[in-house]
Amino acid sequence: MPIRLSPGTSRLLSSRLPFWVTIRLYRRFASTSVNTPEVYDVVCVGGGPAGLSLLSGLKASSVTSSLKVALIEGQDLLKNRLLKDASLESFSNRCSSLTPASVKNLQEIGAWRHVNTARVQPYQEMQVWDGVTDARISFDWGTARSIGPRNPAQPTTIAYMIENVNTTSMLLSRLEELGGVDMMTGTKVSSIELGTDGEKMDLSSWPILTLSNGKTLAARLVVGADGANSPVRTFAGIEARGFDYNRHGVVASLKLDGPGWGGPEHKIAYQRFLPTGPIAMLPLPGNMATLVWSTTPERAAVLKSLSQADFVAMVNAGFRLSTTDLEYLHTLSSAQVDEFAWREKHTPVNEQAIPMRVVDVQAGTVASFPLRMRHANTYTGERVALVGDAAHTIHPLAGQGLNQGQGDAAALVRTISHAVQTGQDIGSTLALESYNSERYAENNAMLGVCDKLHRLYSVESGPIVGLRSLGLRAVDAMGPLKGFFMSRAAGGS
Repeated sequence: MPIRLSPGTSRLLSSRLPFWVTIRLYRRFASTSVNTPEVYDVVCVGGGPAGLSLLSGLKASSVTSSLKVALIEGQDLLKNRLLKDASLESFSNRCSSLTPASVKNLQEIGAWRHVNTARVQPYQEMQVWDGVTDARISFDWGTARSIGPRNPAQPTTIAYMIENVNTTSMLLSRLEELGGVDMMTGTKVSSIELGTDGEKMDLSSWPILTLSNGKTLAARLVVGADGANSPVRTFAGIEARGFDYNRHGVVASLKLDGPGWGGPEHKIAYQRFLPTGPIAMLPLPGNMATLVWSTTPERAAVLKSLSQADFVAMVNAGFRLSTTDLEYLHTLSSAQVDEFAWREKHTPVNEQAIPMRVVDVQAGTVASFPLRMRHANTYTGERVALVGDAAHTIHPLAGQGLNQGQGDAAALVRTISHAVQTGQDIGSTLALESYNSERYAENNAMLGVCDKLHRLYSVESGPIVGLRSLGLRAVDAMGPLKGFFMSRAAGGS
C-alpha cells in the first residue's frame, strides 16, 4: 500500500499485513499531509449498481442536488458499458432479477428511461419444486391474488431479468445527464485515515481518503459501496458476521429450443431444489436464458471443465433426471450427452412443467463464484454508511441481492434528504440512525429466510423431506398466503 512515511514505518507496511492493521498503523504514524484535501459532502467508494443508484438519487432530488459528491471506482466504468447495438443473441452471464419495487425506484430517479429495454425480460410466472419429492409451488399473480380477479389482458410482472452491465450503464447515463458528480474511475483508495484540526476547518473526525492518483479527499460522509470485502467497513471498525456455504454458483448464458412454454408474452422462471443446491433458469429476451446453479465446489469444477455439448446435457439433466442419476453424471469427466440421452428415456417427465430444452451455451459464459452469507453488525458509523454487498451478502436462491442494494440506496437518499431539510450534519451517527433502523431488520429477515431455505432443501432423506413437501403443497393451495409471499418478494409491504 503506497503511503509516504518514515523509512522504518514504510518497511513495516511493505510486508503483507491485513488491511485493518495497515489502517491502524497509518493512523498512528501518519503526519499531516502536505496536500490540503478537497472537501466533499458525500464520497461514494464503489461504482456498482448500489453506489450509482445512491448518487443518482442524491442528484435527482432538489433537496440534495447541491451537495458536493464524488465517486471513486477502481475499474474504468466507461470501458464496461453496454453497447447500444449489442446483439440479442449474446448476453452477459452476470444477470439479476429486478423487483417491481426496484424498477419503480429507478423510474423515480430518472434512470429507467436510459435502460436498453430490448435486453430486459419481464416474467410473469415462477415454477419452484422439490427435486427429491417433486412437490411444487407455482407463483403467478393470476392464481395468487387475494382480492379481485386479474385482467388477462394486463399480466402482472413478478420481476425483470436484466444484465448487470445494463443496470450500470443506465445509471451512468443518468448521472451524466444530471451532472455534478466528480467521477474518479480507474482509481483506487490507497488509504483512509482520520483528519486533523487544520487552520481553515476542523477535520479531526472526518475520513481522509488518499487515492492511487495522489489526490486526497475529505468526506463529511463516506459511503461504502465497495463490495463484500469493503475497505470502508474495515476503516469504520464495523464487524461482519457470517459464513461460507461451501457452495459455488455456476452461471452461463443459454440458448433454448424456443421462447418458452408461456410464449413471448408470458415468460416463466424455473427453480428446482436439489440436495446440493437449487438450479434456476431465468428468461432473457427471445430464446435466451440465464442459468444459476448452486452446487458443491467439486461439482462446479466438473461443470466448468465440460465441453459445450456435455454442459448442455448436464443442464437439461438438472431439470429432468432424478438426484441419483444426476449424482452419477457428475462423476463423469465427459460423455454426458450419451449418458443423459439413455437415462432420459427411462425417466417420465412432463416437459411443459419444466424449462424448454437447452440447445446451446454461449461460449465463454460458463463461470462460478463462491456463495457466502455476511451481515455487518451495523450499517452506519461516525461519517460512514454501508450499502449493498458492503453491508450484506445473500444466497442467490431468491434473487434478492441486487434488490437489497437498491433498497439500501433509496433509503439512504431519504435519510440524507431528511438531514439536509432539518439542518443536521449528514455524517453524524444521529442523522444516519434512521437509515440503519429502516434497512437492517428488513435485510436481516431476508438473509435468514434464504439461509433457512438453503438448509431445509439440503436434506435428502428423513421426515424433514416429507414435511417440507407438505408445506410447499399447502402454500401452493392457499392463494392469499401465496399472494402475500409474492408481494414481499416483489418489494411490497
